[in-house]
Amino acid sequence: MTPNSTRAAALARLAQFLPAAGRRYAETRNADDGPASGGRSNVSELSPWLHAGVIGEPEVLEAVLGQHSPRAAEKFIAEVFWRIYFKGYLEQRPAIWDDYCTGRDGALAAMARNAGLQRAYAEATEGRTGIEAFDAWAQELAETGYLHNHARMWFASIWIFTLKLNWRLGADFFLRHLMDGDAASNTLSWRWVAGLHTKGKHYLARADNIARYTSGRPGGALRADGLAEDAEPLSEPQDYGRQKLDLPALVSAGDLAEPFALLLHDEAAHHAPLALPTAPAMVVAAARPTARSPGAVGAVASGFANGAVAGGMAEAATAFGCPATEWRAGESLAALLDETGVSRIAVPYLPTGWTRDALMSDIAPLAAQGRVVTILGNLDRATWPHAKAGFFGVAKAIDGVLAECGITGGA
Repeated sequence: MTPNSTRAAALARLAQFLPAAGRRYAETRNADDGPASGGRSNVSELSPWLHAGVIGEPEVLEAVLGQHSPRAAEKFIAEVFWRIYFKGYLEQRPAIWDDYCTGRDGALAAMARNAGLQRAYAEATEGRTGIEAFDAWAQELAETGYLHNHARMWFASIWIFTLKLNWRLGADFFLRHLMDGDAASNTLSWRWVAGLHTKGKHYLARADNIARYTSGRPGGALRADGLAEDAEPLSEPQDYGRQKLDLPALVSAGDLAEPFALLLHDEAAHHAPLALPTAPAMVVAAARPTARSPGAVGAVASGFANGAVAGGMAEAATAFGCPATEWRAGESLAALLDETGVSRIAVPYLPTGWTRDALMSDIAPLAAQGRVVTILGNLDRATWPHAKAGFFGVAKAIDGVLAECGITGGA
């Protein structure tokens, strides 16, 4: 069953989690107690809705600061900014994504030629390695479309250093099954575990650490026998230089004075977080979850994405009292707009990654004609310039960014 992808469900989950977003989160967030019917109590599990743009980071931060002091909620606030940091970092180094895609395709082709690799990959992705913890997470991911953040790190470490599988194949496995299959967070997190994001600094999973933080699972602590205890970080020949950010101008009511269509996509599936200054004449929905990978995308992940965009289209059409239509893969966006008589389109920013890859070839010609208005939120705009290197640059700027964006929790 695909989890509820609506904005109402996101807001309900946020309200449920808010009391725990302060010191309790800081003290318990590393524990992976397993999936629960009512949701884990120690982490927010908001990432699927945040990735889909059904709910926005600013409103989550505003709600948290409305109940907790900045000091009490420091750890949770930092976790939200990690998502924004990864986006900004990849925007300044898009070649990392391009090389990931090329390397992934090469790894898939190499596996197709090697029966031993195929067998090892199948055992890993189907949860048949004999490493109890890893197998539990592989099955949980495929069944639920979600993994606790700590489990993602352990899983990636075991994949790379114990099973010695190509990290890109693991990152691709996550993208195919995670409801929050974010190109930036996923790619850069796998690279961090491997020792590529912060060169020479990798993450080795330990059996005692896994047992400690999984002791609250219904069946007891997970075993992880036979893990690599001494492994060198991965390395790569290329060095990804930082390029200057090219951010769109702030959008005013004047920019949207002419009738326009609002595009909703996999990373901006709802109109509410966009805070449009004027109403669209039409809503266009473009869900592309299959663009995440050359392989089959899991039913839970694709169901969540399709549901979020379809639901967002329906709610926007009702809110604005305008028609709505679906832009299907393979169809011409220009032709669709011409049929409706709407010449301009407002596009929520397409970050580096699979959503951009799926949509930009059709949007770029319209942009060259001056028919596209790109929307970028103030929090991203203020944070991304600080994402030049490690997270420390963003961490130092958090207080100033929150103030600049007016995110105070009503204080």
